[in-house]
Amino acid sequence: MSLLSNARKFGRIFWLSSPERQLLKEAQNAGTFDPVYYRGAYPQVHKLFQKFPLRHYIVYGESMGLRPNPDFSPMAYLRYNPDVAETGMSPLLHFSVGGRHEERVTKELPKVEELPQKDTPKLRFEGDRSVARFAIVMHIYYPDLWPEFAETLERLDFEYDLYVTLTYRGEQTDDLAAEISAKYPDATVVSMQNRGRDILPFMNLLNAGAFDKYEAVCKIHTKKSPHREDGDVWRRHLINGILPEENLDQMLETFVADPKAGFWVADGQHFTGLEWWGSNIEMTQSLLRRLEMEIDGSYLSFPAGSIYWVKPSILRLLKALHLLEAEFDVECAQVDGTVAHSLERVMGFLALAADQDILQTTQLETRKPTARTGATPTFTSAFYLPQFHPIAENDAWWGKGFTEWRGTITAHSMFPGHTQPLLPSDLGYYDLRVTEVLGQQAELARDAGIDAFCVYHYWFDGRRVLEEPLDRLLARPDVDFPFYLCWANESWRRNWDGLSGTVLLEQTYAKGFEEQLVNDSLPYMQDARYQRPDGVRPRFVIYRPEDMPDPKGSVERMRDAWRKAGIGEVELGAVCFHISGESAVEDDVFDFWIEMPPHGMVTGEDYLFGGPQGNQLNRPVAGGFEGLVYDYNKVIKNSVSESYLENMPDNTICGVMPSWDNTARRGLSAHIAYGANPASFGHWLDEVKAYRIEGSYRGELFINAWNEWAEKAILEPSDKYGDQYLQVLKSRIATSSAEDVQEQVA
Repeated sequence: MSLLSNARKFGRIFWLSSPERQLLKEAQNAGTFDPVYYRGAYPQVHKLFQKFPLRHYIVYGESMGLRPNPDFSPMAYLRYNPDVAETGMSPLLHFSVGGRHEERVTKELPKVEELPQKDTPKLRFEGDRSVARFAIVMHIYYPDLWPEFAETLERLDFEYDLYVTLTYRGEQTDDLAAEISAKYPDATVVSMQNRGRDILPFMNLLNAGAFDKYEAVCKIHTKKSPHREDGDVWRRHLINGILPEENLDQMLETFVADPKAGFWVADGQHFTGLEWWGSNIEMTQSLLRRLEMEIDGSYLSFPAGSIYWVKPSILRLLKALHLLEAEFDVECAQVDGTVAHSLERVMGFLALAADQDILQTTQLETRKPTARTGATPTFTSAFYLPQFHPIAENDAWWGKGFTEWRGTITAHSMFPGHTQPLLPSDLGYYDLRVTEVLGQQAELARDAGIDAFCVYHYWFDGRRVLEEPLDRLLARPDVDFPFYLCWANESWRRNWDGLSGTVLLEQTYAKGFEEQLVNDSLPYMQDARYQRPDGVRPRFVIYRPEDMPDPKGSVERMRDAWRKAGIGEVELGAVCFHISGESAVEDDVFDFWIEMPPHGMVTGEDYLFGGPQGNQLNRPVAGGFEGLVYDYNKVIKNSVSESYLENMPDNTICGVMPSWDNTARRGLSAHIAYGANPASFGHWLDEVKAYRIEGSYRGELFINAWNEWAEKAILEPSDKYGDQYLQVLKSRIATSSAEDVQEQVA
């Protein structure tokens, strides 16, 4: 074609007829044309036309059958709406002006295939197995596309583990599975029933632990799109977008190294805008509430097409939904409103919650790796509860064999989305008389960046309770368990809150108690594992100094007793409690104070239930529930607000909590921080790093808590979230600098 002819063809898009000008106006006003989608879907369109995509569509694209957005086929619109075809009007113009309000069919409806039934095999993947850095997960619905997919795999020059799921069609599928296994003997090849599209097979592998150890997972499927005239071109665009023939290694390393990158999709596959909700809002909302995440339908951003690279942080949240096969709709060629359709939208909210971006290929090509900002703690501690073994006192007060586990397992959900009970996984229902458990806990904590456990020390005027775990530890120098003590000097009361109720074990502060308490602490302080965060002084914490009759005098007598005992100077701290005790304590009495969320962080405006505004949960609660529910995410904001910080002592160690919910202890009177999950905990850590660590005492961080299971303040692995809390903590405390990230992808 001559240069002049090309110029005329390009110039034509600026000389629109009257109907074409009307389409230009109406499509812009109605938002029925998606330029990002159009450019990404049709890369064959000349780059000059790509600058004016709507004009190209009006003059050339519509007659070629190109789509203005993923859910509108001009050819199908005319075929299913013959009255429109009879008018001779542009299908998109008709749709933009009025058709979009009339529930008309806008794309080819898929056909339902009658396929043989197939029970999904029970899958399990061992956590200690050796894996590559990456996994490629492929679902094959159309067997005839396997050669094309095999060709794609053959050109990949990086190491990966292959997982292939096949929609079962009988003997044909058995033969294909054998062929794939012969070609890729190390691949996992599984046949499954035709249910949940490509999503359920992926979830089955995810839930079985298949993807637990990968740095990134690539998900593709045989997207033939028979309802599209350009289905083959479109499929190749989606797959080649994330497995390009050029620069794949570099782009993949950039994606992996960037902590802000959550999804990688082909150009045109990051959908935004409320028009993509369809009939999926309620199901999406219900699914996200399983993670205590709330949405109202006013925002939507998600990776469309179900073909992408995805990071572990999002996969872990997806796994925590605990979706079962029975929850997926039986395949009836539904075009919207199924669990599979809703999960596609859920992905976007998981990325948002994890503070990660959905990147398209061209964005990733120019992406400069970033690192999470903020100061890294110099020392990180976590409160540690030893009440996981029976003692005579608890047997008498609460029943034979009572430990913290009894309440934990009997907790009940108080409203839809309330994640109770939360139960242990990796460490099981441990007994802390087994000292090896302490070593296992320390190993998990150390890997996540925790330097020491602050262990509650129960001492009542010479009477010790719950002392056995630490005393057994002293006899086992081979168990590496870094710790220091926090004297839990509250009286024990029957209703667990330490403030009211029948007294079970009273703290009396008899004359001379300070020297006795110091003498009791000596065997622990003399142990090599007892922590000295400043490198010199052993650390000791008092939980409620305001309860002592003479806090300042008692502290001075304790310091003097430690000196006389040969310990020397002790770094002495106290907890900032939210309710004042009988005796005021000056800030400088202690070397430091410990911020202990949620104490003092909840305001009247933060309550979702039980506060001045009544029920803000927008759902019913259990009958008889008289507790309090407040917004975990608002507590995060409070923790960095000026109004809150101005009342904190200058020498305070800033604190965070993974969650808080004492339903297991208080039942219908529980206090619940709603909205706590590993993603929101990560957000709190980011806020603390950005605004609090530099002003924190010695740059330290305190976590409430490691194992308060009956208050759901736990970092330990759970059946709901696995080790996500620990992984989130590790990612923040051991974050690479931006320069380190650049080196990884250079």
